[in-house]
Amino acid sequence: MVSESNEDEVRVWLVERGYDNRDLIILKYATPSGEHVFQKEVASQALDTVTAARDVAPTNLAAVDEPDLQERYATEVDRMREKHEPDDPV
Repeated sequence: MVSESNEDEVRVWLVERGYDNRDLIILKYATPSGEHVFQKEVASQALDTVTAARDVAPTNLAAVDEPDLQERYATEVDRMREKHEPDDPV
Protein backbone atom coordinates (compact mmCIF):
# COMPACT_ATOMS: atom_id res chain seq x y z
CA MET A 1 0.00 0.00 0.00
CA VAL A 2 1.25 3.46 -0.85
CA SER A 3 1.91 5.68 2.11
CA GLU A 4 0.67 9.23 2.27
CA SER A 5 2.96 11.65 0.49
CA ASN A 6 6.07 12.58 2.44
CA GLU A 7 8.32 15.51 1.53
CA ASP A 8 11.33 13.20 1.58
CA GLU A 9 9.79 10.71 -0.84
CA VAL A 10 9.02 10.68 -4.53
CA ARG A 11 5.87 9.13 -6.01
CA VAL A 12 6.67 6.61 -8.73
CA TRP A 13 4.27 4.59 -10.89
CA LEU A 14 4.45 0.99 -12.09
CA VAL A 15 5.71 0.96 -15.67
CA GLU A 16 7.07 -2.55 -16.14
CA ARG A 17 6.74 -6.01 -14.65
CA GLY A 18 9.01 -8.86 -15.69
CA TYR A 19 10.40 -12.20 -14.64
CA ASP A 20 13.86 -13.69 -14.63
CA ASN A 21 15.26 -17.21 -14.64
CA ARG A 22 15.79 -17.15 -10.85
CA ASP A 23 12.03 -17.08 -10.18
CA LEU A 24 12.14 -13.38 -9.34
CA ILE A 25 9.53 -10.83 -10.33
CA ILE A 26 11.09 -7.53 -11.35
CA LEU A 27 8.94 -4.45 -10.80
CA LYS A 28 9.94 -1.09 -12.24
CA TYR A 29 8.33 2.14 -11.06
CA ALA A 30 9.17 5.43 -12.80
CA THR A 31 8.81 9.11 -12.08
CA PRO A 32 6.27 11.00 -14.23
CA SER A 33 9.07 12.40 -16.39
CA GLY A 34 10.44 8.91 -17.02
CA GLU A 35 13.91 10.16 -16.09
CA HIS A 36 14.23 8.05 -12.93
CA VAL A 37 13.28 4.51 -12.06
CA PHE A 38 12.94 2.43 -8.92
CA GLN A 39 13.46 -1.30 -9.36
CA LYS A 40 12.35 -3.98 -6.94
CA GLU A 41 13.07 -7.70 -7.24
CA VAL A 42 10.83 -10.05 -5.30
CA ALA A 43 10.69 -13.84 -5.12
CA SER A 44 7.45 -14.88 -6.80
CA GLN A 45 6.28 -16.78 -3.71
CA ALA A 46 6.88 -13.70 -1.50
CA LEU A 47 5.10 -11.18 -3.70
CA ASP A 48 2.34 -9.23 -1.96
CA THR A 49 -0.13 -6.94 -3.67
CA VAL A 50 1.45 -4.77 -6.35
CA THR A 51 0.03 -1.25 -6.34
CA ALA A 52 -0.15 1.26 -9.17
CA ALA A 53 2.21 3.63 -7.37
CA ARG A 54 4.44 3.86 -4.36
CA ASP A 55 6.51 6.49 -2.58
CA VAL A 56 10.26 5.94 -2.41
CA ALA A 57 13.29 7.80 -1.13
CA PRO A 58 15.09 9.75 -3.88
CA THR A 59 18.27 7.83 -3.04
CA ASN A 60 16.54 4.64 -4.27
CA LEU A 61 16.02 6.04 -7.77
CA ALA A 62 18.31 5.32 -10.70
CA ALA A 63 18.69 7.59 -13.72
CA VAL A 64 17.24 6.46 -17.03
CA ASP A 65 19.77 7.52 -19.65
CA GLU A 66 18.04 6.37 -22.83
CA PRO A 67 15.64 9.01 -24.26
CA ASP A 68 13.40 6.36 -25.87
CA LEU A 69 13.07 4.52 -22.57
CA GLN A 70 12.36 7.78 -20.72
CA GLU A 71 9.57 8.51 -23.19
CA ARG A 72 8.13 5.00 -22.87
CA TYR A 73 8.17 5.23 -19.07
CA ALA A 74 6.57 8.70 -19.08
CA THR A 75 3.82 7.46 -21.41
CA GLU A 76 3.17 4.45 -19.19
CA VAL A 77 3.07 6.65 -16.06
CA ASP A 78 0.45 8.84 -17.76
CA ARG A 79 -1.62 5.76 -18.63
CA MET A 80 -1.41 4.39 -15.09
CA ARG A 81 -2.32 7.76 -13.54
CA GLU A 82 -5.38 8.04 -15.80
CA LYS A 83 -6.65 4.55 -14.99
CA HIS A 84 -5.62 3.99 -11.36
CA GLU A 85 -5.42 5.56 -7.95
CA PRO A 86 -1.98 5.09 -6.32
CA ASP A 87 -3.23 2.37 -3.93
CA ASP A 88 -5.03 0.35 -6.62
CA PRO A 89 -3.80 -3.23 -6.94
CA VAL A 90 -2.54 -3.95 -10.44
